[in-house]
Amino acid sequence: MDDLAARVAIVTGAAKGIGAASARAMARAGARVAVLDVDGEAGERLAGEIRGEGGQAMAVACDVSDPGSVSAAVASVAQRWGGVDVLHSNAGIQRYGTVVDTDEDTWDRVLGVNLKGAFLMAKAAVPWMVRAGRGSIVITASVQGLLSQPNVVAYAASKGGLIAMARTMALDHAHQNIRVNVVCPGSVDTPMLRWAAGELGDRKRVDDTVSHWGRAHPLGRVARPEEVAEVVVFLASDRASFVTGAVVAVDGGLSAALFDPGAADR
Repeated sequence: MDDLAARVAIVTGAAKGIGAASARAMARAGARVAVLDVDGEAGERLAGEIRGEGGQAMAVACDVSDPGSVSAAVASVAQRWGGVDVLHSNAGIQRYGTVVDTDEDTWDRVLGVNLKGAFLMAKAAVPWMVRAGRGSIVITASVQGLLSQPNVVAYAASKGGLIAMARTMALDHAHQNIRVNVVCPGSVDTPMLRWAAGELGDRKRVDDTVSHWGRAHPLGRVARPEEVAEVVVFLASDRASFVTGAVVAVDGGLSAALFDPGAADR
């Protein structure tokens, strides 16, 4: 598969979960992939694995909430490979709480990584795309940016903000041949989901909690990270050349149902 042949792609939050699956899939599609993650060692391990499979990859330690870190990371990628063609803005964190019991530091941290981080990455990458005359940005939001649940005020606000920001970016940059789209996953079997299962359920029965959450989806299970990555690669590639401003639910049908009375029994 060569859908991204010769493209330079940056993936944030790339050391694990959806980001890692996306980085691998982009490399297999021919892209030169920059693995950006706050955990530089984990990012380097993944980049090494990609190179071991015959792909091209580099790792850059980057805190997406820090403007200096973002600018330096994007500059290093562009300097090595001559530009930036694709950005998958995927880095994100989850914290639980209502508007009353979420403290300001937690609010600022969640919005700083999830929403400001995507803003800063686009701010640094878009000029390179303008220079190239093309570009594609794919942002990982969440089904919780479309619908919500109790006790996730900061996370849901950040994901809803990403959707609104992406739509505006799609309009702002369409005339520059830069497309901007959003994927909204449901529950995906990632380290973050398993952390959440431990926080909200029995830490000794994380698998059971994940399975229970999966049964809330009409398809009856949680997603694999690779299933989200397939959609990301499609949106990043020229196969989606007339797709911009789209919000794609990759949620096993979760957002299609107002209420599924049989979900808990599946």
